[in-house]
Amino acid sequence: MDVVIRGRPVVPARGEGPLRRLTRPISLWGGVDPVGGVVSDPRHPEHGLSVAGTVLVIPASIGSSSSSAIMLELMRERTTPAAILIGEADAILSLGVIVGIELGYPAVPVIELDPAELADIPEGTILTVDEEGRVAHAGGG
Repeated sequence: MDVVIRGRPVVPARGEGPLRRLTRPISLWGGVDPVGGVVSDPRHPEHGLSVAGTVLVIPASIGSSSSSAIMLELMRERTTPAAILIGEADAILSLGVIVGIELGYPAVPVIELDPAELADIPEGTILTVDEEGRVAHAGGG
């Protein structure tokens, strides 16, 4: 594995999945269907795309305190991303993950990093995220 970038772990954990980019910030509340794990906001450019099991790259979260509840629902439904790489750390979203871990759900790493640093990696490339915030993939990049 070649290290691609190192971000700041907000919720340190391991995750692996295909790269999925969202081009605009998203609100989990009303923006992501927790049962299906898909972008449900019809105004979002990636409406209808699944985030479940992906290494989700988002510039930021548009938040309310409800984002933590939606994250918990995603964790309960097992439709979370495998990891979240976010341009601007979101305490509310991260709190949902932390509470979910305390309730016994599998951890979802949340790593703060500049999404532009992953721009040369093709969508769908399998990425591995570790507890130290390293994002890697086979084949260089």
